[in-house]
Amino acid sequence: MNSLFPDSIAKPFGRYAHGTVFGGRILRTSGQLPLGRDGNVPQAVEAQTDLCFANIDAILKEGGMDRSHIVHLAAYVTRREDMAAYMSARDRYLVDIAPDSVPASTLMIVSGFTRPEFLVEIEAMAAIPDQK
Repeated sequence: MNSLFPDSIAKPFGRYAHGTVFGGRILRTSGQLPLGRDGNVPQAVEAQTDLCFANIDAILKEGGMDRSHIVHLAAYVTRREDMAAYMSARDRYLVDIAPDSVPASTLMIVSGFTRPEFLVEIEAMAAIPDQK
């Protein structure tokens, strides 16, 4: 297993990696919070979602992958009224992915995160496909 700690995003809050690659083919991210490397957190849920996805991109790059390798996204939002904004940002993030290659997706409403200003958290699983 190879733990991933991209320099371009904020350090993890504790003793965990932002992502791991195992078998050289599968990458799993930790849940990414909308925390900039500078410590700033955007106020709007859509901007928070964009930042979470930018962090995921950095982790994928560190693991030798990109968003086309994502096979599953799991997202958590704290307010039901933020679902549409999250989905809009997710759809923009995946706009260049062919319709027959978009990942599976889970969206859950949760009561909160470690800091009250966090409105969204996203995790991803990616894989390098078998060569045929």
